[in-house]
Amino acid sequence: MSNNKGGVLSRVFGGSSKGGAKTKTAQTPQEAIQQLRDVEDVLNKKVEHLEAKINEETAIARRDARTNKRNALNALKRKKRLEKTLQQIDGTLTTLEYQREALQNAAMNGQAFNALKGATSALKNVHKELDVDIVQDIMDELAEQHELSNEIATAISSPVGFGAEIDEFELENELAQLEQEALQKEMSQIDLPTVPAHPVPTYAQPATASSTKARNDQLAELERWAS
Repeated sequence: MSNNKGGVLSRVFGGSSKGGAKTKTAQTPQEAIQQLRDVEDVLNKKVEHLEAKINEETAIARRDARTNKRNALNALKRKKRLEKTLQQIDGTLTTLEYQREALQNAAMNGQAFNALKGATSALKNVHKELDVDIVQDIMDELAEQHELSNEIATAISSPVGFGAEIDEFELENELAQLEQEALQKEMSQIDLPTVPAHPVPTYAQPATASSTKARNDQLAELERWAS
């Protein structure tokens, strides 16, 4: 491996100080995820290199299979070692991928936990200012004020002096009495014929035109009164 790759791996996995003592610092999830990605990049480049070498050794073995069996066998041996190394790197990449996904999920869970923790703390602060008994007293007082408001609205909407309900039956009786009084007054004003003081002859007297007219007028007046 080149010095550049060695420097990347040293940076990823942690280098040693001048005194030889390893320095350990706490990493954030984001830093750890970035570190895993750096390692994956290095290993992916290594995979590309191994695959190219495997192709080269396979070509050599195929070329020398008849002419130089020894050289072909050595090429196949190198190819097998390279394939084994490639298999190990593939396993490492899978492990790194799993670990990176786990860190990402943990980071999201941590953010969700911090959000819930902050919300719970804020809710506690709000509830410190509230007391169940005080809230109940306020609600009772609010209900009383609503009831008082309704009573005031009812009082204002009622006409002054008409608080008591009027008895319809009593009104009908009073009206009937007034009608009876009016009828009696009309009857008292009708001129009825007077009874003669001297005896009336039993024999029939011919009716004159004036007497017939007076009788008809009286009958008409009685009919009007009766109607």
